[in-house]
Amino acid sequence: MLKEEPLVSIITPTYNRADFIAEAVQSVLDQTYQNFEHLIVDDGSTDNTREVLGPFLADQRLRYFYQENQGQSVARNLALEHARGEFICFLDSDNIWLPIHLASQLAAFDETPDADIVYGDGITIDEQGNELRRKNIKRHSGYIAFQMLKDNCVGMNMTMARRKCFEEMGGMSGKRRVADDYDLWLKFSSRYRFRYVPRYLAYYRVMDDQISSNKEARFETNESIIKDFRENYPEALTEGQFDEAFAFFYSRKARYLARSGHKWLAMQNIGTALKYRPFVMVPWRSLAAILLKGRR
Repeated sequence: MLKEEPLVSIITPTYNRADFIAEAVQSVLDQTYQNFEHLIVDDGSTDNTREVLGPFLADQRLRYFYQENQGQSVARNLALEHARGEFICFLDSDNIWLPIHLASQLAAFDETPDADIVYGDGITIDEQGNELRRKNIKRHSGYIAFQMLKDNCVGMNMTMARRKCFEEMGGMSGKRRVADDYDLWLKFSSRYRFRYVPRYLAYYRVMDDQISSNKEARFETNESIIKDFRENYPEALTEGQFDEAFAFFYSRKARYLARSGHKWLAMQNIGTALKYRPFVMVPWRSLAAILLKGRR
């Protein structure tokens, strides 16, 4: 018999994902660990999302909320206000969890009781559900603010956090249209310990109409996020660590711009990276790679 209060609260914001949300919800119901609640916030869908969800709502662990369209950050925050679990995790309505998702993360918390946030890897699939790749970026454990400034290594749908993190530092900022997940995990990295578990926990679907599919816009947003983080949490790292992480970020952005055909903008970002850290190798290697590619 399930406990009266769920141990885990699962949050799913959705907007016009009627073609996918049933698969997402079913992947929650298929979990090997069952003491959860699933909060679904319909962010003003104009398709038949409500009808698709209807049969699932007979399960009392599923709680459905509707709001006028305000964006997924507002939807997630609404669910956070109603969440009762000791642990919080997120599943977007076009993604799918593996059955061991919850059990694996709870086991990691048992193994590492001083960890505040546990996360793993994802398998990328296309719109039809075909597997595209299993390669993930480098992940890190511990106090990972330095690594997070260089690049967001925490996947929204592969992460579980203690409720206290949200109670102490708040939820989604809602300041930006994209990358609010990065804003959240970077904020948490200023105070909390992360534990990376090298295990596949979810299928991450990539589609043309996803907000996150515009990588150029995401780089611009991430730039504003890391600048805000440095201003708001200056004690999270030393000045030298901030500068080194910023140099890495601008070098990475420059390489992307060069690959996209924006060589002049790429060179400008290399210049910014060198201002932060002129005597480390990363910006110089990026500059060499950009120049050598241009000569081919």
